[in-house]
Amino acid sequence: MNASPGIWITAVPPFGTEDVGVLLSVDTASADPGERAVNALLGYGHEGEEGVFYLLPDDLAARYTRTGDRLAVTLVTARAVLTRHYAEQPALLAEFPGDDEWVPLLRRELTTDFTPAEHDGEPQAVLLIDHTGPAASLDALLAGFEAGDCGLAVLNAQ
Repeated sequence: MNASPGIWITAVPPFGTEDVGVLLSVDTASADPGERAVNALLGYGHEGEEGVFYLLPDDLAARYTRTGDRLAVTLVTARAVLTRHYAEQPALLAEFPGDDEWVPLLRRELTTDFTPAEHDGEPQAVLLIDHTGPAASLDALLAGFEAGDCGLAVLNAQ
């Protein structure tokens, strides 16, 4: 499997070693506008298991697309959520031009034959792990979660 930085097809121990799915990482110290927006929207999560947050689909969601052997995951938010969040920071809002209802914030892709499962007609959720600093290995991210240095978010997929 040939992965771009920040995306893996893996089992995440808190969810069971049998549940294989898509895991994305996001750098909490990134200067990228989309990554900064994702980090800000993670604060809207509702805690489930210790250290695991669930987000409402309008706040932050994932979209799967496939082109040949490449699986891409794009994180999106409703423009109304972004507008509300950046109401007092118009310069930051200007980094997301357009008037589409959904705003793409972050895209990761990899070469894989993995097809996300569907449950009741809904695509499998995407897990998002936050960390500080640039690229980190999967082992380091999972160890960081176990140590309480990283958080996991569960994002509904559209």
